[in-house]
Amino acid sequence: MKITVFGSGYVGLVQAAVLAEVGHDVVCMDVDQKKVDLLRQGHVSIFEPGLASLVREGLDSKRLLFTTDEKLAVQHGRVAFIAVGTPSREDGSADLRYVLSVGDAIARHREQPLILVEKSTVPVGTGDTLRAHIEKALIKVGRLLQFDIVSNPEFLKEGSAVADCRRPDRIVIGCEGDDVRDVMRDLYSPFNRNHDRIMFMDLRSAELTKYAANCMLATKISFINQIAELAEHLGADIESVRQGIGADTRIGYHFIYPGCGYGGSCFPKDMRALIHSAEEAHCSSDLLQAVEAINQRQKHKLFERINAFYQGELRGKTFALWGLAFKPNTDDMRDAPSRVLLEELWAAGASVRAFDPEAMQETQNLYPDESKLMLMGTPESVLPGADALIICTEWQQFKAPDFELIKQRLNNPVIFDGRNLYDAERLERNGIQYFPMGRGESRKLPIPFSAVALTNPMRSCNT
Repeated sequence: MKITVFGSGYVGLVQAAVLAEVGHDVVCMDVDQKKVDLLRQGHVSIFEPGLASLVREGLDSKRLLFTTDEKLAVQHGRVAFIAVGTPSREDGSADLRYVLSVGDAIARHREQPLILVEKSTVPVGTGDTLRAHIEKALIKVGRLLQFDIVSNPEFLKEGSAVADCRRPDRIVIGCEGDDVRDVMRDLYSPFNRNHDRIMFMDLRSAELTKYAANCMLATKISFINQIAELAEHLGADIESVRQGIGADTRIGYHFIYPGCGYGGSCFPKDMRALIHSAEEAHCSSDLLQAVEAINQRQKHKLFERINAFYQGELRGKTFALWGLAFKPNTDDMRDAPSRVLLEELWAAGASVRAFDPEAMQETQNLYPDESKLMLMGTPESVLPGADALIICTEWQQFKAPDFELIKQRLNNPVIFDGRNLYDAERLERNGIQYFPMGRGESRKLPIPFSAVALTNPMRSCNT
């Protein structure tokens, strides 16, 4: 089937490459000429395991073409995916200008019937907005066009996006009409062989499903982080609590790992967008607001306990930092907890030596002139002479380090762990002061709490 994908960002590129892999004829269009030129040569600027080789395979097989030619892209596909950015505005709402610009291009160049698929995460009602936008543009140029709007949200996880796209656990399709259903079923048939993964529903329900899924996962993270905070104040061990509640099959272990907050391109943006949608619909969003507030507070936790440990005397100190990306197996720094930590340490007069397996270049791009930041080539090279080690991202290579080496190279054997990677008792036996989340010696620190204004303010647990 001839497929067009508008946008060669994270979602668009993965979707285009995987569709080409199973035999579809895919044109991927982007307005960024430099990016397209690099992709034509097989150079992928984002880090995602398996993606670069998949793109090269698509190029070699001639089933994947990258272009900036709007007309070519519009006229190519029987089905066209919209996978452009929907960044947050200042009020939290999603900016749909790029989505609507695709609609303008369709109105300018498309003559044959078209199925236009929302792949980008968009607010509920965007399909109706896009349809009205295209119809208005068609009237302006005096043309008729048969087209259908479909919502087909992605559920890819950064770090495993290729695998998730190849083997989706569900394929949500919001559409009307048997003809459209048949086309979408044919398109996804290579991914639907073992059992029927396709869930058909109406357009608005599919749009809401994406937001609801991400916000539910964010809620689980904020919940366990609040319980971890409570554990610290009550003298409990969050790891024992996590295992105890996760054993309940109704709860499960997924997304109940305490940490220094969630980030990335999806959860923060989608949470803000859904809160804004609720406000526009005159509907309460107090739970969603609480989830967002807890996460914002969580991103300050690492700095707060470091500052408490050193009694506010951070000026002139140097910290070793492992992990910069918002999660492992990606170079994405969007809304990463590490950025909050870095900026607070610098403001307090401290310097940081940091290492991340993939996010070094992105960090350099974000902080090109920061004199208090030094990016190092190995995890071990950040340690010599540092006053403490801080862990922000749970990369595999950080999970079993040489603790004796850490003790030897640090000025003081102190670890602040934002991802609870290590056995607190073992580190205590080895003479390392260890401050994880919700357990260990963190329970002994006086951690301040800054109240976050909510519609219904939450009670804080103060020491």
